[in-house]
Amino acid sequence: MANGLCDNLLLATYLSARCKVYFAPAMDLDMYKHKATLDNIKRLHSFGNLIIHPGNGELASGLFGEGRMAEPEEIISFLEKEFSKDLLLKGKKALVTAGPTYEAIDPVRFIGNHSSGKMGFAIAEELAAQGAEVTLVCGPNSLKLNNTDITRIDITSAEELYNASVKAFKTADLAVLSAAVADYKPVSAAKQKIKKTEGSKNIELTPTKDTLAELGKMKKKDQLLVGFALETNNEVENAKVKIKKKNLDLIVLNSMNDKGAGFKKDTNKVSIIDKNNKTIKFELKSKTEVAKDIVNVIIKGLSPKK
Repeated sequence: MANGLCDNLLLATYLSARCKVYFAPAMDLDMYKHKATLDNIKRLHSFGNLIIHPGNGELASGLFGEGRMAEPEEIISFLEKEFSKDLLLKGKKALVTAGPTYEAIDPVRFIGNHSSGKMGFAIAEELAAQGAEVTLVCGPNSLKLNNTDITRIDITSAEELYNASVKAFKTADLAVLSAAVADYKPVSAAKQKIKKTEGSKNIELTPTKDTLAELGKMKKKDQLLVGFALETNNEVENAKVKIKKKNLDLIVLNSMNDKGAGFKKDTNKVSIIDKNNKTIKFELKSKTEVAKDIVNVIIKGLSPKK
């Protein structure tokens, strides 16, 4: 009776399915080779379903032959290969940068910005969902990745981001630099906390290393480089200058003037401009949906090179 109940549950599950079904049969050799069984397998195939073939070995009846259910490892391997067929970035390596950088003034204070890293994390997750092998270089933040296959490298300063990104880009097929990197840092950081005194305090600044420009110099013909531009005025003009100056393939532009866009928000409104000045404008969306839009444009940019 128990077996009959299980069979009924399996049948009910199958008949209510609205998607492709993968089935892994297990039965005695004579049952498996019976014409009724083989005909039913053909019918299941005709409905678009796929069989995970049983293995060979000793069966419950004492016979040797085909009929043993595939091992769990074999089933998982089969499904991984099957599901990866439609992943458009399978076999590609991607670098993503996210979050702010902190440039130390003293052991307590720093120069930084309000970036949360949410946009970069969403892009890394979407690239991985499309099959890419992702390295995420991220500045200080409290975010966690959902995809544990993403390689995360935590950094603090612009120089650390520069070093990690240059190393990762050497073997990458594409890079998306969404991190909000400090443009300047103190010439020297105080060893001890600077005490508050009367009057003003002057801190001499020096430019940080330009990671995006360096990757633009390194970029090979088969690599795709995407930059970000967060602007407050002359947005499109400034973004187009950045594309040429830093040898980018695409730039993602967002403006602090757009409601719902900018730092520490769950939404963003972007335009994507390519090196030929073709512009695609998107409406305000969640950063997860914006990441999908960006990755779709990246995939189109990579497809002629496949």
